[in-house]
Amino acid sequence: MPMILPLYAAATTLGAPALRLMLARRLRQGRELAPRLPERWGDDATPRPPGRLVWLHAASVGETISVLPVLEALAGEGVQVLMTTGTITSAALLTQRLPALGLAGFVRHRFVPLDVPAWVARFLDHWRPDVVGFVESEVWPNLMAACRRRGVPMMLVNARLSPRSFIHWRLAPRMARSLFAGFACAQAQSEADAERLRRLGTRKVTAPGNLKFAAPPLPVDAAELADLQALLQGRPVWLAASTHPGEEAIAAAVHTGLAATHPGLLTIIVPRHPERGAAIAAGLAGVELARRGLGQAPPASAGLWIGDTMGELGLYFRLAGPVFIGKSLTGEGGQNPLEAARLGRPVAVGPHTGNFRDPVTALRAAGALAEVADAAALTAWVDALLRDPARADAMGQAGVAAAARTASLPGEVAATLLGLIHARP
Repeated sequence: MPMILPLYAAATTLGAPALRLMLARRLRQGRELAPRLPERWGDDATPRPPGRLVWLHAASVGETISVLPVLEALAGEGVQVLMTTGTITSAALLTQRLPALGLAGFVRHRFVPLDVPAWVARFLDHWRPDVVGFVESEVWPNLMAACRRRGVPMMLVNARLSPRSFIHWRLAPRMARSLFAGFACAQAQSEADAERLRRLGTRKVTAPGNLKFAAPPLPVDAAELADLQALLQGRPVWLAASTHPGEEAIAAAVHTGLAATHPGLLTIIVPRHPERGAAIAAGLAGVELARRGLGQAPPASAGLWIGDTMGELGLYFRLAGPVFIGKSLTGEGGQNPLEAARLGRPVAVGPHTGNFRDPVTALRAAGALAEVADAAALTAWVDALLRDPARADAMGQAGVAAAARTASLPGEVAATLLGLIHARP
């Protein structure tokens, strides 16, 4: 099913020995952490904290960021929180963000076990959660069945169900109804998502908005920001963020087209996957270039600066003027434009933003976002905003206002989760 990632879908067809081999292969590929591999089959020597335990599960980085405000809202409510994710990048993000939010002693992170009945049972027997919130589109059949048997109420948080996924689930109506009827309630990102969930059998579905609008601003090292702002003072700066293959060359072409008319232009390119930094640099010949991943400062004159570091997107956004959000010119569905808008940056995206349709629509309606079809259109947009700081500032402030409209939503989600605990017999 489209809502099940390949790693977890494999658990429905492969036995435990084969899955252990698959995990070993992922370990060799750098996609698992050796000391924590047992968490994938439900083994954990960490003691369960006493008292009520709220469990939240998010697939990867975007979903994890969206529930950080919910974690903050749960703090001080007399519960402990277990946060599970499925990727090492999301684990790294939590290692960085939880202490910054004052949540390090309150939230425990673990990797979610694969959807194998015995592994799921070990996990649940150990942690004994009082309620679970699955974020966005996390639907694991064995995990959900085990929660139902134990009487653990389940909530679908910030739920998203695309028309394509809905069609696929409709091809297996009995399975879909069995799974989706198991949620005590669901909070959908939009009314369209809510209606699709209702038609699959989900009960008590509401559509209060998208948690991604309520995420906190990305963090930054204040001293590092001040040093770089002083270094770049007076220079025109724009950013191509969360880029995917092919978009770095487009950003370089934009830079080349604008460097002559914007003296000292700095183009920052932050790939979605920082490990691509060396390959990106090797493919951008003929332009002055530096890599932050190698500890290099921005070029002293017009040039490119590759932000191939982890967890510093908040720094790059604050240094830039106009911001282009990647994975949107390559036909791959886009990335989240709200992180830039929340920090007051004017945003541009390409035509392929299906994964973030609602945020894009809201920001566009607010006058905070532009859509560009190709390199020429992106060049014209960056040029116009670098020439007109007042227009850029107006777009940025419109984005801040649009992103703030669901500020109360994290508290509402936290209250619903706590209510499900109190409603247990």
